[in-house]
Order: sequence, then structure tokens, then C-alpha cells
Amino acid sequence: MRGKIGNFKTHDIMENQVDKTVMERAQQWLDGGFDAQTKAEVRRMMENDPKELTESFYRTLEFGTGGLRGIMGVGTNRMNIYTVGMATQGLANYLKKSFPGQEIKVAVAHDCRNNSDLFAKTTADVFAANGFTVYLFDALRPTPELSFAIRYLHCMSGVVVTASHNPKEYNGYKAYWNDGAQVIAPHDTNIIDEVNKISDVSQVKFSGAEAAGGRIVMIGDEVDKAYLDMIAGLSVSPEAVRANKEMGIVYTPIHGTGVRLVPASLKRYGFENVIHVPEQDVNDGNFPTVVSPNPEEPSALKLALAKADETGADLVIATDPDADRIGIAVRQSSEDGGGMLLLNGNQTGTLLTYYLLERWKELGRLHPNGGKEFVVKTIVTTELIARIAASFGVECYDVLTGFKFIAAVIRENEGKKQFIGGGEESYGYLVGDSVRDKDAVASASMVAECAAWAKHTGKGSLLDLLKAIYVKYGFFKEGLVSVVRKGKEGQEEIRQMMADFRATPPTSLAGSRVVEVRDYQGQYKIVDGVRETMDHLPKSDVLQFVTEDSTIVSVRPSGTEPKIKFYFGVREPLADVAAYDAVNAQLGEKIERIKRELKLV
Repeated sequence: MRGKIGNFKTHDIMENQVDKTVMERAQQWLDGGFDAQTKAEVRRMMENDPKELTESFYRTLEFGTGGLRGIMGVGTNRMNIYTVGMATQGLANYLKKSFPGQEIKVAVAHDCRNNSDLFAKTTADVFAANGFTVYLFDALRPTPELSFAIRYLHCMSGVVVTASHNPKEYNGYKAYWNDGAQVIAPHDTNIIDEVNKISDVSQVKFSGAEAAGGRIVMIGDEVDKAYLDMIAGLSVSPEAVRANKEMGIVYTPIHGTGVRLVPASLKRYGFENVIHVPEQDVNDGNFPTVVSPNPEEPSALKLALAKADETGADLVIATDPDADRIGIAVRQSSEDGGGMLLLNGNQTGTLLTYYLLERWKELGRLHPNGGKEFVVKTIVTTELIARIAASFGVECYDVLTGFKFIAAVIRENEGKKQFIGGGEESYGYLVGDSVRDKDAVASASMVAECAAWAKHTGKGSLLDLLKAIYVKYGFFKEGLVSVVRKGKEGQEEIRQMMADFRATPPTSLAGSRVVEVRDYQGQYKIVDGVRETMDHLPKSDVLQFVTEDSTIVSVRPSGTEPKIKFYFGVREPLADVAAYDAVNAQLGEKIERIKRELKLV
């Protein structure tokens, strides 16, 4: 059988192994109410690029538990105004069911990425066309400010258009509930159900402000001021900042939203020597000065580190495009060469936790009998944080990866216990509970204050403080390997890797016997061969292997990127600071040995 779609014959399609479903979806876009430019791109793929056609249409871009994230482009599996519009209509339908008879208010923000402003305006228009009052930021803003704005403006929901630290070809759409946190059960699955009911673009109300009588309200400076006021109120060592106000701090937003508010927040705290990286102050969704705008990647901080060497700065701070993650580098001693050392997410989280708890204790804020304050970390974040918390009589909650789960614990304990701080190894932290997502704006000021406090109290640099923590609590060292597998085939490969680990878990790691296997998907653990139920957390595709010497290896597919991640946690006592280098090298070699055993290097 031979027919034509454009100039592309169906037998040619079969020869190029384009799935029938793919062709049907593509044809629907040609026949439907899509713009001419979109249709032209569909025709181009049909005629010239069957592989891209497949990647663009082989599935519908999934509205997951946090929203959308994908490569920008034409098709059902791409981020574009139509997939954004359909997601927004589904969310709008659910909000109508959840808040019947009420005036529904939502907040919308966006980052610096290509098309982010377009997607944000599309989102606002669809909400407005559904009769909602929409608070739309007048320009790009950090993700944590969106979370703050939902609470400040008493909204029922909110959306921020961002793909966080993903490469430039990506964009995303994160949905929030009325507590300022990303949606969780039951709202997440209920929203997904509503989004999945939107089967055709004709079901989306795209006409916004015109049809809704000006329901879109532009917001800006007022919310900025309230947000910065809140962050300023988190300070616990103003006297240390006053004494070290000239401390050199290099800051880079890596072309992102942090440029608006991070320097402003540092200034509010009292820091007067904030040094910019001019090339990276420019908002640009192409991220021209970096391979990846991810503060976890050392290369993203290259220009900032050079600026620190040039100026003699004590501290480097970098934030990702939507300013929810933070990377830092600290000045080493002259004995160690005096250069800048990058800290990983676990180390920064350790410093922030210790600093906050120590200052809360010194200020008399901790309940004398314990149990009234808490911190939160994820299951793949260093166990050192739990050990520190225990020493202060502060509870430490373990949650699944994703800040929405940290926010959920805060919500569950409102009116009962006081949240101090929390974070995850992927460079995201939160101080205080006015925001319900990771907040690099507040974290930047708190890290700088911690550095000033360490100087002021004779503890030295942040690195000196970290070493002292290791001496007191043990040297905990972590590592991470991300295996990238893109596209449809990559997804299948990742699924198979998880299946293989479940079927045949390792029996030993670096010479130490595996004594416990935890499966968060199956909600069980096997301890010395005995299977036990483990249902204190929601199901999640995560495996953990624990050895006799307390080594922990965690394996999980990323929920936002085409990756499977391997987390390594090893530990040893540290007798004194003089032994730091030797123990650091020993633990580093242990991690490398485990990587080799798992065939990751």
C-alpha cells in the first residue's frame, strides 16, 4: 500500500522505521489547529529527518509529578506553546475542582531560557482565559521567589517556567500548590489525570487577557522587597558580617536569574565587596560562556574562579539559571597552595547545617529538652548531617530525592515543630520555611555569613571549619557518577540497568560485605538475608546497598534528565586535621574502587 503525506511516501516511512503511531500523531498536527510554522517543521521532519520525527512524536511529553521538562521543539514530546497550553488547561481544570466557588489566584514566573517568557505568557493567558486572577512577574525571577510569591499573595497554585540547570536545548514547567511547594500526592497524580484528559489542542483556552477582562496582574518590586526582607530576617550573625564586611565574594549567576537578587541580598546582609563576573551577568538562554549552566560542574565556575584568583577573594558563589541551586568554592590556606577549592553539595549542606545549629544553640533558640526543632535531608545526601543534628538534639528526617518531599515534612510539622533548614546533595538548600523549595538566593547569603562567622570566631576559613567538623563527627566523603542515556533507547537501557541491579545486587563493595539492600520501589529491605517491609516513604525507583563498614551506594534514574545516577558514601574517623589529606586520599581511592567494581569507569 502506498500513499502520500506531503511528499513523503509511506513505504519510505517504513524503510526508515518510523512507527505508525508516530506518523498518526504527526499527521494530527498537520491537520489540526496549529500555526503554519509548526506545520512546516512537521513536514520537514517527515520528508528529511525520520529520527527526529520519532523523537518528537513517539510519546506525549509526560506531565510528571513535578510538571514538564523536555527539549524545546515541535511535537508531542517537545516543549512548545501547545504542550505548555495543554498542561496548563489540565492544571486549570483541576484547580476548578479543588477550589469550587472560590476566586482562584495563581502566580507565574520564568527564568532566562530561550522561550521561557513565551511559555510563561502562554501559561498566564490560559489561566486568565479560565477566569483566574494571574500574578505574572514583569521579568525573569528566581524559582524560590515564585514559591514565596504564592504564599505572599495567597495563591492556590503557581507555575515557574524553567529547566533549572539542564542544557540550553531544554525547558520545563514546574507546578506548585497553595503552600508554595511543588505538588505531591494526591494533587500530583490528580493533576496528571486532568492533563491526560486534554487530548487535543482545541480543548485549550488560549485567548487570555482579552477574553478575561484583564485578569493578568503584573508584579515585581513589591514582591522582590518582601522576599529580600524575609531573607534578611534569617541572619543569625550580623556582628560577624559587620566585622568582615570587606570579605571578597565573587558571584556569578551563570547568565541566569540570580543576577537580580543575589547581589541585593548580600548587600542587605552587609557585604560590601561583592565581585561580579561581567560576562556571566548577561541573561542569555544560550549560556555562551559555559558548556553547561550547572554549578555542580567545575567548568561552569571557571570564569568565577579566575576572578577570585585575580582579586584574592575568599569565596566564590555560583547559582544556576533559575537560582535554586548554589555551588561554592573556598580559599585554601597558603600551606595548601592558597588556591580556590570547589566544595560539593554534601559539604556545603554540612557546613550550613552545623552553622545554623551551632548559632541556634548559642542564641538559645533550641528547646532545652530537644525534639522541637528539625532538619531534613534526602536519602542520597550525606549521613553526616544526621549525625550533626543528633549531637544538637535536633531531629533529622530522611526523604526521597526532590525538594517537594522536604516541603511536605515542613507542612506536616507546622504548628508542632520548628524547621531550621534542609537540603540535598544536588546543591539545593533551604533556610527557614517562608519558601518551600530550594533557595539559592537565601543560601548564598547564609553561606557568606557562615564564612564571616568562621573568620570572626577564629575558626579560619570555611575549609578549616569543614575539617574541624570531620574531626568531631568523622570524615564522610561522597561521590557521584551520572550515566547519560538519551532518547527512547536510552530510557530502555536505564530501565534494564535497574532491573539487573534488582535481580543481582552486589554482594560486596570495596572488600566490605553488603549487609543490607533497600528497594524503595518494592518497599522492602533485605538485612543479612531477611526480607523486611519498608513503607515509611512513598514508592520510588531507588536502590541502596549498605556494607558492613557503613559504605552506602545508591542507584536511581533521574526524574528530570536522561541519566541514571550512582551515589557513593564512605567514611572513616579523622584523628586530627593533620591527617586530613591522607584520609581524604584513602576514601577517594575507596570510591574509585567501587566505581571499577560496578563497571562505571
